Amino acid sequence: MLLPTAGAQAHSLLLESSPAAGATLSEGPPQISLRFNNRIEKSLSTIRVLDERGAPRPVAVLAGDAAADRLTATLPALVPGAWRVEWQVLSTDGHIVSGRFSFRVAPPATR
Repeated sequence: MLLPTAGAQAHSLLLESSPAAGATLSEGPPQISLRFNNRIEKSLSTIRVLDERGAPRPVAVLAGDAAADRLTATLPALVPGAWRVEWQVLSTDGHIVSGRFSFRVAPPATR
């Protein structure tokens, strides 16, 4: 009879992001930072940033940077509008997990 292992690792869950999901920013962020509930295999993980029409913007994922539970990417300057972040990570338990969220860049109105 097989019994589940009590200490089995769980899939990686996104705990927080910068910018936060649904945030409205006065200017584009210089980077995207994602924090997960456990270690991820950074070299096999990705972040994509897409504009309102779904066109991707170039990002540079920093595989050797930050803690083992974080994935960070530098961004080019983002123009005002809606932006979608799509991520995919390889959990240390061997499972691929993905997700997405959006944020908006909307500079304050000038008088």
